[in-house]
Amino acid sequence: MASPIEDYGLISDLHTGALISRSGSMDWLCFPRFDSPSLFAALLGEPGHGRWLLAPAAAEPQSGAPMGAGPEAAGTNDPTRVAERPDRTVAPDTVASGADADAEARNAQTHIDTGGRSGGVAEEAAVRNGRHAADRAWDLPYAPSDAEADYYEGLEQAMEAAPEAAWPGDADRPEAGQPAVVERAYIPSTFVLQTRWRTATGEALVTDFMPAGDRRASLVRRVQGLSGTVDMQQELILRFHYGDVVPWVFRTTDQETGAEAIVGIGGPNAVVLHGGDLPRRAHRRHRGEFTVAAGQTVDFELCWFPSHQTVPPMINVDEALEQTTRFWQDWCSRFPPQGDYHDLVKRSLLVLRAMTHETTGGIVAAPTTSLPEQFGGERNWDYRYVWLRDAALTLETMMTHGYETEALHWRNWLLRAVAGDPEDLQIMYGLAGERELPEIELDHLPGYAGSKPVRIGNGAVYQYQADVVGEVMVALEKLRNIGCVEDHFSWPLQKALLRYVERHYDTKDHGIWETRGDPKYFTHSRVMMWAAFDRGVRAVLDHGLEGEARHWAELRDQLREEILEHGFNRELNSFTQSYDSADLDAALLVLPQVGFVKYDDDMMLGTVQRIEQELVDEAGLVRRYLTETGVDGLAPGEYPFLACSFWLVEQYARSGRIGDARDLMDQLVGYTNELGLLSEEYDTVNRRMAGNYPQAFSHLALIRAADAINGHAQQSV
Repeated sequence: MASPIEDYGLISDLHTGALISRSGSMDWLCFPRFDSPSLFAALLGEPGHGRWLLAPAAAEPQSGAPMGAGPEAAGTNDPTRVAERPDRTVAPDTVASGADADAEARNAQTHIDTGGRSGGVAEEAAVRNGRHAADRAWDLPYAPSDAEADYYEGLEQAMEAAPEAAWPGDADRPEAGQPAVVERAYIPSTFVLQTRWRTATGEALVTDFMPAGDRRASLVRRVQGLSGTVDMQQELILRFHYGDVVPWVFRTTDQETGAEAIVGIGGPNAVVLHGGDLPRRAHRRHRGEFTVAAGQTVDFELCWFPSHQTVPPMINVDEALEQTTRFWQDWCSRFPPQGDYHDLVKRSLLVLRAMTHETTGGIVAAPTTSLPEQFGGERNWDYRYVWLRDAALTLETMMTHGYETEALHWRNWLLRAVAGDPEDLQIMYGLAGERELPEIELDHLPGYAGSKPVRIGNGAVYQYQADVVGEVMVALEKLRNIGCVEDHFSWPLQKALLRYVERHYDTKDHGIWETRGDPKYFTHSRVMMWAAFDRGVRAVLDHGLEGEARHWAELRDQLREEILEHGFNRELNSFTQSYDSADLDAALLVLPQVGFVKYDDDMMLGTVQRIEQELVDEAGLVRRYLTETGVDGLAPGEYPFLACSFWLVEQYARSGRIGDARDLMDQLVGYTNELGLLSEEYDTVNRRMAGNYPQAFSHLALIRAADAINGHAQQSV
């Protein structure tokens, strides 16, 4: 069984990404792209579906303390010492301030950026203004959770002086010298992941990264001895095509160096494992052990290549690590100070960057598929594609924080993807703009936590969602506002999109949540159509572009009257999920974000009051809608959607409820793991993440919420 979702760290090369558990097991990897078939699929099944374990011998599965916040921190150049605890209100680190990135890169091999974990639920995530409470028990082990009883849970931090009384009973106490993770963190401002292990005989540091900037489809795992000696184990199980294809595996020798390598071939795909202590074949897998002493380094590289090509030689790990560290830190050097939640905003922007395909500019919604929105249920979807909505919001966020080049890169992706007859517009595409994304169920995979079916592809690609053009037009208008000039292609395409919206003026849709029930006139969708025409009018009046401003204004105003008549229930003093209904939808929190109403408008305040009464759960988080109504055509039940809760933070901050905004924000950032990553949803009862991970939508909404709180602080000054 896979680890809890929150126990995984992401590494990325801007082409694909891998998930590595705290136990050192790489359980998910698709080569060479995010949407390629997987090489490791243990995340959705068992180890036999493919994984790469690298950890001290006899190590038990590791799980962190209950969910808490773990933003990027200052770190330390001394790998034998736990770094200082993070403070979210401090000034940005030296890289973010544009200081000597070269000096930091030179220290990359041993520079650990660490964060702590808080208690995880609302009362344990008290982080006023982004600062953890001073009396938090950061350095104490925690009591194992019943919800994760299948896993050995304990010993995360403070190996120097953890008091004996911290363990609730002898039954929960680890054996003396049991290998344990002392700390796990990214090198500051990067996706280079470092995990420090302690055993009875010594300490070792494992550094995991994917070389960035060289377009080489590979990943590196480096083991360094820090003190004493550490016996390491590894298990490599190669399985192509989502765990279904066992490759032909053989050993080969490099003619120049004489070094051995393990090669696996299956159809068009091949991988090679280079390294100094290669594992040996054992029952359709490879296993091995080696010992690393203080000052010693053992490197491994797993590289994908087309099976018709020759085996690539091993990468220079020192150069690749320095180059990759510099790549990420140079990107972060443009990031300006943010005030509160600075490090979480930076990490969220890094997540968005990590999920952007370097070559095409496409932005995947998540690097995973079929992580359940309800454990044991059927709400399991493939998010390894580019949603126009998510990508448009990412473009907007990148612009807001100084990354105009990345925003233009996505705009160009958009122009290529939707080029042609606007009637062929889709809500999502492949990373290069591919249109065929058929949804297929993989019966051979049991699913994460037994959640079936496991799906690849996404049937929502064939839906009509009326809000999408609005999101695109809103983002492109903001691009104009920062000085980007429309060309002979970009503005005519936007006019064609507006004609598309007009032709579908009376068409019902499936809404922002891609419901699989009957189409409706969803209020949020109609508002986004209003926003599309509104931005068309602004393009003509404010930017001097040629277009039918008067006609678009008539359509815009007509939509507004219609929405207020059918999408607002005067008896309830609330906007509604769909026309002439009483149901609610958290997507209504977006209405003031696009200017349809003001945040403090009485209609909006009445809607917020109803959302608080009907969609906010016992823990204070926001559900998307009530699944019991059957609006989505699926069996009822799912966990609160984190983006919706961040939207409520933004609404609070923009409407003057800054205290409520900070309280909810502090609770929400308490649900990040120690790496600062968020999934799609959160199960507050069992204190665990749910849904695909890491989730772009959650990180986008976190950034907007932080911006709203910081904007209020600036206005106060």
